[in-house]
Amino acid sequence: DTDLTITEIAFASGFGSVRQFNRACLEIFRGTPRELRARRRRSDRLAADGGLALRLPLSAPLDWDAALAYFGPRLIAGVEAIEGDVYRRTIVVDGDPGVLELSPGGPDHLVLRAHLPHWEGLIHIVEGARRIVNLDEDVAAGAERLRGDPVIGPLIEARPDLPIPGTWDPFEVGIRAIVGQQVSVAGASTMIGRLAHRHGTAVPGLEGLELTHTFPAPEVLADADLGGIGLTGARERAIRAFAAGVATGELRLDRSTRLEELVEAITAIPGLGPWTAHYIALRMGERDAFPATDLGLRRALGRLEPASELLTPSARAEPWRPWRALAAVYLWFGA
Repeated sequence: DTDLTITEIAFASGFGSVRQFNRACLEIFRGTPRELRARRRRSDRLAADGGLALRLPLSAPLDWDAALAYFGPRLIAGVEAIEGDVYRRTIVVDGDPGVLELSPGGPDHLVLRAHLPHWEGLIHIVEGARRIVNLDEDVAAGAERLRGDPVIGPLIEARPDLPIPGTWDPFEVGIRAIVGQQVSVAGASTMIGRLAHRHGTAVPGLEGLELTHTFPAPEVLADADLGGIGLTGARERAIRAFAAGVATGELRLDRSTRLEELVEAITAIPGLGPWTAHYIALRMGERDAFPATDLGLRRALGRLEPASELLTPSARAEPWRPWRALAAVYLWFGA
């Protein structure tokens, strides 16, 4: 569906040669890549002008407006932006900057428009873009599982298609979470924007997209001077320790460990507690993550089910396993 050459498509899809790509297409589709391209319907085609546009299929309806409503107040200025119904952000591909744009394309797909310096790893870029709103999570099954709960059920009936907010970069979310400890969302956004501008890499020519920088890498923040941003000394130390753990590989944010192991690894870092660990895990796509001490969750539970004050949020959330992350999202939106 693109204007890439067959050779570019082969390498972007992860094949080592065009011959291998042709053989796979024949085995699976009973046609060569050129024959498949000839069959495509004009009305089905997405033009690649101004970036490469690709469909991201949806397995269930998605409330895109809700996703933007969540991301909006938490944008990292210069790294992320929202314009109308388009979410865009800078990324780094093999050391070089790129830009991704996500927007609704129809009831069954989002549109990813990718502006990339290299195309060889396109399939991995697409996978990462899908994680921004956790498109590969079976949220519909989770909603069905929670629909009978007296607290979460009515919230699902009111907004049945809420997504679990994800992320392109778990490290970025981790830094955002540390900065946001015990401060307002607006205050955290101001500080994380300062951090990104000071230590991120400037990307010229994107001002029209409201993008100016890529987010700083772990090895940069591990030794960064964070003074003057507005952080407490304890949070500065926590950011550097978290960044050092990711940079050295001691802390893995690639979903290669179980939720319990991830939480244990994060909370082993001085200054990081269960809220930070579970929030990072939730944004990474861990479906049973639940930041139980979150003030918004506690307030929502107190309002929606006053009797739940007799229980800790963790105890009240036990019936929601293994979909506590989705329950948390509904509580946030219902608060």
